[in-house]
Amino acid sequence: MDLDVFVSAHRAEWDRLDALLRRRRRLTGTETDELVTLYQRTATHLSLIQSIAPDPQLTGRLTQLVARARSAVVGTRRASWRDVTRFLTEGFPAAVYRSRHWWIPTALLSTAVAALLGWWIGTHPEVQASIAAPDELRELTRPGGQYETYYSSHPAASFAAQVWTNNAQAAAMCLVLGVFLGLPVLWILFQNMLNLGIGVGLMSSAGRLDTFLGLVLPHGLLELTAVFVAAGTGLRLGWTVIDPGPRSRRTALAEEGRAAVAMAIGLALVLFVSGAIEGFVTPSDLPTWARITIGVAAELAFLGYVYVLGGRAARTGDTGDVEAAERSATVPTAA
Repeated sequence: MDLDVFVSAHRAEWDRLDALLRRRRRLTGTETDELVTLYQRTATHLSLIQSIAPDPQLTGRLTQLVARARSAVVGTRRASWRDVTRFLTEGFPAAVYRSRHWWIPTALLSTAVAALLGWWIGTHPEVQASIAAPDELRELTRPGGQYETYYSSHPAASFAAQVWTNNAQAAAMCLVLGVFLGLPVLWILFQNMLNLGIGVGLMSSAGRLDTFLGLVLPHGLLELTAVFVAAGTGLRLGWTVIDPGPRSRRTALAEEGRAAVAMAIGLALVLFVSGAIEGFVTPSDLPTWARITIGVAAELAFLGYVYVLGGRAARTGDTGDVEAAERSATVPTAA
């Protein structure tokens, strides 16, 4: 496309749209119809220029023009409780459900890696020796040692807040850094599985694996699921860079990126629940079976939430993206 010819052909329409937007008096019915038509055309022009012949100056001008026109056509929209309800009952669970083909394999493979690392560390004393000195290992794994007292080392409320903050940051990093072909996500995921594998290996070598699992499972089931969802979504975003499918790469990244940002908000809420369990349930005096039951119940509740509400919303076409009226206009692409 010859950009100069394109600009010459459509500049009058853009100038006319700008003039209508600057009118201080109320527009007539004919002028309103013209405004809507010019807004639609200009949005299409902007999409074409961005896709075929991006020019920073022209793109900036048309972006502002389309934004002003959108505001004039649809009005200023404020978030409401309806938006919050829709996000919690449709948008977020639908986004998690749609990405299940990524995060479920991620969860299975990551769990296998953690188990393999735990076996390797637990059955090889020389590996344990490379982690810490014998006295330090005994202090970690003995009854009443650091692995057990870790969860009660701080007041429950502050500990839960600290855990939630750390996990939410890790999940957000997985989602955001996925755009770099997913490589940072793999590293973050490996670090998490390595830490888990070290705990499993050291405690199993001391004959106290049951104690370790009794401390980890109550909060770890939901916490790790949230991490796996974030990692799977990040990997999906990275794959979108490589293979956007029938959509243009710009459109695909915009759609998947918006869904990932929304996913970060939803997962922060999920991790808040797991942090509360870790802060108040894990170090409590409840019997092990009761603490694990609470963790399993939280995990099943989340999975039911995703598969029931998310599956229903996904089948109606919800992708976790913002509503159609809030998206930028795009040019249709061939399948």
